[in-house]
Amino acid sequence: MDKLLIAGGGPLNGEIRISGSKNAALPILAATLLADGPVLLRNMPHLKDITTMITLLRTLGVGVTVDERMGVEIDPRSVNSHTAPYELVKTMRASILVLGPLLARFGEANVSFPGGCAIGSRPVDIHLRGLEAMGAQIEIDGGYIRARAPQGLTGAHFLMDVVTVGGTENLLMAAVLAKGTTVLENAAREPEIVDLANLLVAMGARIEGIGTATLTIHGVDKLHGCEYRIMPDRIETGTYLVAAAATRGCVKLKSTSANILEAVLLKLEEAGAKITTGEDWITLDMEGRRPRAVSLKTAPYPAFPTDMQSQFMAMNAVAEGTGTVTETIFENRLVQVAELNRMGANISLEGNTAIVKGVDRLKAAPVMASDLRASASLVIAGLVADGETLVDRIYHIDRGYECIEEKFHSLGANIRRIN
Repeated sequence: MDKLLIAGGGPLNGEIRISGSKNAALPILAATLLADGPVLLRNMPHLKDITTMITLLRTLGVGVTVDERMGVEIDPRSVNSHTAPYELVKTMRASILVLGPLLARFGEANVSFPGGCAIGSRPVDIHLRGLEAMGAQIEIDGGYIRARAPQGLTGAHFLMDVVTVGGTENLLMAAVLAKGTTVLENAAREPEIVDLANLLVAMGARIEGIGTATLTIHGVDKLHGCEYRIMPDRIETGTYLVAAAATRGCVKLKSTSANILEAVLLKLEEAGAKITTGEDWITLDMEGRRPRAVSLKTAPYPAFPTDMQSQFMAMNAVAEGTGTVTETIFENRLVQVAELNRMGANISLEGNTAIVKGVDRLKAAPVMASDLRASASLVIAGLVADGETLVDRIYHIDRGYECIEEKFHSLGANIRRIN
């Protein structure tokens, strides 16, 4: 099993290119099932989760080819199955996102119930209730969600009682081919949902309120193929910025956008970072200074993202002062605390809040990743620790970070992958 060996000590300096967004690419791949012709996707990240979703599409009969410019062409005209099997769904919860498109396009979908997750419960009941509001017949049988709409889906007015990214994506994709108008209230507003909606519009969908909490979708008879470029990954962007801040470094990130992570940039400036932005780049310069501790509380977009709190906790661990990190989205998402404390951090837990008292230096130790973003916090901790830190179970990292050791190496880090 692969591990990362990190010799900490120096600041990060240099520039790297940010990859396409994993959290946008996954629903966009599922949305290609709605088209009646090929969809060419640009800026696709090369990640384990993307490979899994492409494997799932191929299992459904979809044709997938990669061109010489690394564009991924999806041709859904050859779909011959409407079943997403347990063997694939158990490895990636985002597989549930084929439910809405399959049901809307083909009138039936059989999708294995997604399993548990290390960061907490993420139920799909809102997905199912929304589809039922559109006229779907749904039963749970043998661990599978079996959904039927032989006459097609019908527009509905549906209020999501909890803000849910996956639920918003699934219902949005289902609604674009439903008869009549669908209104989704209390919809999630994440940039990745905006990216999905923009793809659907490029395919011929009629959607109003993109980027707001109320989406109005006027159903159309069919969607066509198109060419579309996936947005940059805001969590990858944020992770490298925080790593640079923790190491007192200076970095330039290209092929990204400041508009998609304003809450993160504000907190980095609060920590003492000098931030400069352009149309498709961001620079961060700590000017050699130790970061100041910051306090944050996660909440749905546009507030502070849950996917960034573990990285800030690692920065706070070596910052001046004391900061608090409060997690309100997932109940088990402070799992990195024990591993950071193994490295000499001073972090105590009170309910869903971590109180982080900054120390001068961390000390290297063997640590184990438990989920994707917690893994990133351990890498950042390794970069600021004295000695060699060994991060185990990095298959979590490979789910969401493309070529992480090569990118950190480009910034001057002493990091390598070992088996």
